[in-house]
Parts: sequence; structure tokens; C-alpha cells
Amino acid sequence: MRNEFAAIIGREGGWFVAYCPEIPGANGLGQTKDECLVSLREAIALIHEDQHLKLS
Repeated sequence: MRNEFAAIIGREGGWFVAYCPEIPGANGLGQTKDECLVSLREAIALIHEDQHLKLS
């Protein structure tokens, strides 16, 4: 099963920054949009894993 979430992407200095409004604390950072989105996906995965472990 694949989940889809919104990603809000902006620029700060020379960096792309992103966050997911549906998942508090999920943020990404990268020198390119692609790097930023990969970083955000990794953050979302870590948050989901942490939540899963807390529920176990």
C-alpha cells in the first residue's frame, strides 16, 4: 500500500526546504528539489516507524 502526502517546498538561501502539513515534524532539506524530496520521504518514513514502534 502506498501513501501520498502533500509536500510544501520553498527556498531558503541556496537550499530547498520542504515540509509535510499532514505529518507534524516531517521536514526535508536539499541542494536540489529532488534531494529535498528524498530527505522529506526519509523523515516521513522515520516518523511512521517511530509511531509504529510506540504502538507495539
